[in-house]
Amino acid sequence: MKSKYLFFCFAFLFVVAIHAQNKNALRVKTEYGIVEGTVEQSGVYAFKGIPYAAAPTGDLRWREPQPPAKWTGIKQAKAFGPKPMQLPIYSDMQFRSSGMSEDCLYLNVWSPSDYQTSKLPVLVYFHGGGLSAGDGSEKRYDGAAMAAKGIVMVTLNYRLGIFGFFAHPELTKESVHHASGNYGFLDQHAALVWVKKNIAAFGGDPDKVTIAGQSAGSRSVSTQMASPLSKNLFRAAIGESGSMFATGKNPTLAEAEQKGIAFVSVANAENVASLRKISAEKLLEIVAKEKSFRFGAIIDGYFSPASPGEIYGTGLQADVPLLAGWNSAEISYTSVLGKDAPTVENYRNAVKKLYGDQAEDFLKHYPVATDNDVMKAATDIASDRFNGYDTWKWIDLHGKTSGKPVYRYLYTQLLPLDDSTNIPAYRGAPHSAEIEYALGTLPISTAHRWNADDYKVSEIMNAYFVNFVKNTNPNGDGLPVWYGLQSSIPKVMVIDKNAHSEPEKNLKRYLFLDQYYNHE
Repeated sequence: MKSKYLFFCFAFLFVVAIHAQNKNALRVKTEYGIVEGTVEQSGVYAFKGIPYAAAPTGDLRWREPQPPAKWTGIKQAKAFGPKPMQLPIYSDMQFRSSGMSEDCLYLNVWSPSDYQTSKLPVLVYFHGGGLSAGDGSEKRYDGAAMAAKGIVMVTLNYRLGIFGFFAHPELTKESVHHASGNYGFLDQHAALVWVKKNIAAFGGDPDKVTIAGQSAGSRSVSTQMASPLSKNLFRAAIGESGSMFATGKNPTLAEAEQKGIAFVSVANAENVASLRKISAEKLLEIVAKEKSFRFGAIIDGYFSPASPGEIYGTGLQADVPLLAGWNSAEISYTSVLGKDAPTVENYRNAVKKLYGDQAEDFLKHYPVATDNDVMKAATDIASDRFNGYDTWKWIDLHGKTSGKPVYRYLYTQLLPLDDSTNIPAYRGAPHSAEIEYALGTLPISTAHRWNADDYKVSEIMNAYFVNFVKNTNPNGDGLPVWYGLQSSIPKVMVIDKNAHSEPEKNLKRYLFLDQYYNHE
């Protein structure tokens, strides 16, 4: 009798233990199956390597993303998926992905520990890398810091380079939408659809999604805002250093198809079918060898139905609040001066070489009086050529035609002095410098030896981002007031350790550039 009693006690305790284990297990049911995540050291819940689309391999190479296959049982979501196929282009990328593969369409979700009883705002972040490199596993994009602030954060991989932006007449003919290319943007769209349908299970509110990104990720944000496919899938947007309004116009579908025809010939393939049989690694080798082939955004008539000027100029983009800006030294002055010394004479000669008959007009807007002025003026030209102007154009047009608040920043905080990018006498904030500060990832990034000033700036910038994601307004207690551009005196938020708002100083310069580039 006693042994039977003990047996039932142990059985009961076993059932209770199993129930508790299942109750506390990080298991979430998506529309495709159940995933199991992990608890980060911070206490945040992380779900990594969740497939949001089928592997774009074989016959699915250069096709619109397809839904992933449903699975039975529990899919482990405890490690990042493979990064997209890419060449080793950028040295600042710290990947945590499990290798590299065409089978790359995975996303990652970070949720607060109380996600099961919440309807939290969501941040979907597109990585940078020139639409040719990067992935959602990079340390600087880690979502734990945002999740600790009450936000469900999502990062994702999307197809890059020739795998993501290759157009060809045969592919256009295959498509029911009579378009080809822009597969990387379509991947991002598919991820946004996945978020809309599944993020509630992770504690997110599908009606409170903000999309964000830096560089090519920022360009992706501006593109998703412009696409009729995606513009109803989010309520706000953040852009860091880049937009669809590049100084070189995006090719039309017909132009991109001609590049595709040329590539098939260079690859010694007969047609798209034979090109699909070439290994992904071999395709990368061909792209690396044939440096004239660069694949990017296309005005395809489907995902991107018209030029950015036509879409934003007529108010057809997503009608959402926008927070965007760029850095004070996006690219070095040497991209203007080359190896020449920063003297007034060399500067004037370089500007004449770049702009010919209009050089004098440029010199009026980027003036120098002494040699000491040259580094800053050349840096300003270089940065505006790189992505200062196109980010300004996006902000300016959206502010005029959307009817929603627009918040503009200029990021000026110097990187720690141990960093080699600070060596020129004129030091500003280079391209990508703000990412860790904005997302609160300084503690896990090993890119630099961060100091007290860095953490102070991160506290400020991260607070602005968190407030914007939560409330579509960056302002909050203890922060300098950030005015929208629709105010009577348009102001820009200068972000550094002494963050402050100041009136726009360079409007004439950007209006001049706008006339020079003559978009649409």
